[in-house]
Amino acid sequence: MPVVRQKISAKEQARALWVSTGAFTICFAVWTIFSIIGVRIKEELGLSEVQFGLLIGMSILTGSLIRIVLNIWTNRYGGRLVYTVTMLAAALATFLLAHATTYPQMLLAGLGVGLAGGSFAVGVAYVSPFFPPEKQGTALGVFGAGNVGAALTKSLRRCFWFPSAGRSSLKSGLACSC
Repeated sequence: MPVVRQKISAKEQARALWVSTGAFTICFAVWTIFSIIGVRIKEELGLSEVQFGLLIGMSILTGSLIRIVLNIWTNRYGGRLVYTVTMLAAALATFLLAHATTYPQMLLAGLGVGLAGGSFAVGVAYVSPFFPPEKQGTALGVFGAGNVGAALTKSLRRCFWFPSAGRSSLKSGLACSC
């Protein structure tokens, strides 16, 4: 069945692209948060190498697998709704991570934080229809620049943890990121 395209204004295209790119940047920063705080969590909870590897891998695994489901939901329910729900769920998981005190709580929060990693599939499926085929590559390239979120997390690491303040600064830093 052929796709029927409505005329979409340049303003609508730009809004969809830039809001989605910003959202993806935030999601990618959240998804990679363990690369910044993981070592401190390992020390604080006295985790073994296996436990630490599982904790770090939890969000990556979730993000990789949930992309399939999120893409289906985006096609069915629309990108705006699915992106909003995904970001709210990831924000809740980030909040829970900030308040987790045990290893099982950290694992559960890591599962939720992984939802942010699946946001790429939502954004691609949402942004693409706003542009004609000959402009989709450029639009998706701009959207993909949201990967800068990983660098953003590293650059803002001092917002997440001050060694002298310990866990309390982690809580306030993660709360600010939501």
